[in-house]
Amino acid sequence: MRPQPSNDGPRVNQAIKADKIRLVDQDGEMVGVVTVAEGIEKAQNVGLDLIEVSPNAVPPVCKILDYGKYKYELQKKKNEAKKKQKVIEIKEIKLRPVIGEHDYLIKLKNTRKFLMAENKVKVTMRFRGREMAHKEVGMKLLERMQKDVEDVGIVESHPKQERNLMVMMLGPVKG
Repeated sequence: MRPQPSNDGPRVNQAIKADKIRLVDQDGEMVGVVTVAEGIEKAQNVGLDLIEVSPNAVPPVCKILDYGKYKYELQKKKNEAKKKQKVIEIKEIKLRPVIGEHDYLIKLKNTRKFLMAENKVKVTMRFRGREMAHKEVGMKLLERMQKDVEDVGIVESHPKQERNLMVMMLGPVKG
């Protein structure tokens, strides 16, 4: 007797609850509508399992397959799908309104590099003390950053004031 599947997998052999099933044999040939007992008997005759592949169909579709091999192939498909998806990271660039020109250029270079690698960039402008009275200086700097990266990035959220911070989100250009 083969091991029964856990609750998350398809039903196998005696766990199939339907009265009648649409049976597909080990070669992929349609046998037709049979009882579950007949399906299990045919599967055992060829040394395989009866697996319910489409439980929501009327009647449910069952195939004669090796359950272990079936689970292995499902796992491979799942891993393949996971490999193909791209994880977008959020990188952060921190600025001050009194940043030097060379320091700004380095931050700009890093921002462009992150956007070219298709990551999102959170640009944070921090104000300290009396700098809070001159927020327009920080806003001009963020607008300059926006113009300097417009060929590789787009603004996803425009600069917003949050206490002593001004935050802007940049995303990579699609295409």
